[in-house]
Amino acid sequence: MARLTVSPDAESGLSLDNPKKKKSTIARFFGQIDLQLMVIPALVLIFVFSYIPMYGVLIAFQDYKIGSSSFLSSPWVGLKHFQAFFDSPDFNIVMRNTIVISLLKLVIGFPAPIILALMLNEVRKIFFKRIVQTITYLPHFMSWVIVGGMVSTMLATDNGSINMLLEKLRAIDEPINFLSMSEYFWSILVTTNVWKEIGFGSIVYLAAIAGIDPHMYEAASMDGANRFKQIYLITLPSIMPVVTIFLILAIGNLLSAGFEDILILASNPALRDVSDVIDTYVIRVGINNYRYSYATAVGLFKAIISVGLLTIANYVARRSGNSLW
Repeated sequence: MARLTVSPDAESGLSLDNPKKKKSTIARFFGQIDLQLMVIPALVLIFVFSYIPMYGVLIAFQDYKIGSSSFLSSPWVGLKHFQAFFDSPDFNIVMRNTIVISLLKLVIGFPAPIILALMLNEVRKIFFKRIVQTITYLPHFMSWVIVGGMVSTMLATDNGSINMLLEKLRAIDEPINFLSMSEYFWSILVTTNVWKEIGFGSIVYLAAIAGIDPHMYEAASMDGANRFKQIYLITLPSIMPVVTIFLILAIGNLLSAGFEDILILASNPALRDVSDVIDTYVIRVGINNYRYSYATAVGLFKAIISVGLLTIANYVARRSGNSLW
């Protein structure tokens, strides 16, 4: 048993002396050898496919020509490609679109799964709850090619369901080509993204809510708290650590405005002024034009900013007691 003793070096005078010595790191590793062996394959995959290819970022500081030079023999040009990106006439448009689309997805898309999880948690009919969960989860498992085709069909000027509905309601006189008009693109993109991911994103929050002690709700109910007060005073504070972790990760990915969804929904060149983000710009200007060093420099710039945002978000979250490290 633990023995309470007086420590001569402590200012307060009291300390807890446990006769059991702490196990060393190696001893704890071999004590969990079965679990460690399960983790090793994942670590190997991450190392092979994520860390080994990192040496390729060297070409961001070189004039690399595929087939005519190697990584080591290519001439070094320093920050030439970074400067070319900053001086590019597309820089302001690309950064504006990336930041605006990312912020819209964060402000609208991030709280949506939390709200859905809170609503599903209040459903008492298990059968109805499972039906809603299945319907909301299903879009996540469809590829963006399928989702993009569905959205294009719904918004089509020829027998598109949205245009037909608006005409029936006499809201418009003639069909609108939504996917060719820049003023509608951001709303279509964010709405489609939320619809596709809201159900799957709510799974983690439902799991966190399921771990809350039900006696807390009983005590709050006896004290006269209604369902809204219970959500505000019990549910939200209880899942706040999970919300904080996902918010940190979302802020770290703030420059990842999307790739597949934008590439499919913005196939019309007329939308480039509102749809061209860093990821699509790298493909269009860097890869398609064989400017591999330039594309790598733009990607490295994005990665550095993302790491900085992640570090700042983690530092701010640490003050509330929840952080990644």
